[in-house]
Amino acid sequence: MKLKIGILAVASFLVLSASCKKEEGEGGSASITGYVHVTDYNASFVIVQGEYPGMDKDVYIKYGDDIGEGDRTRTGPDGRFEFKYLREGMYTLYVYSDDTTLSGTSVVSKIVEITDKKQKLDVGTFEIKKD
Repeated sequence: MKLKIGILAVASFLVLSASCKKEEGEGGSASITGYVHVTDYNASFVIVQGEYPGMDKDVYIKYGDDIGEGDRTRTGPDGRFEFKYLREGMYTLYVYSDDTTLSGTSVVSKIVEITDKKQKLDVGTFEIKKD
């Protein structure tokens, strides 16, 4: 009888432990930072009219393999952005850029992984175009 109770207790512990795995997203102590740089073209994307930090640009983050957007932030006046309070896992960050396609917009994205609970990950620069 004691053996059955012991096996049941161990099995219950294993099931509960497996179900407690935390998914990507908010609730941790890690952060992701980056920078958006804009190259400003004329309407035909032939002549560069200027380059500057991408201030007040939307930056999106997707958690793990989620289909939709997880969160959004805006860049500051210096083109920098930050997503705080993230857990370990995979993340996709993306911004929209003007381009010459029929839709007039393309996505610039980066897939990154947070591997430490308190990691501060800098994803570098997102290069976008503006017409």
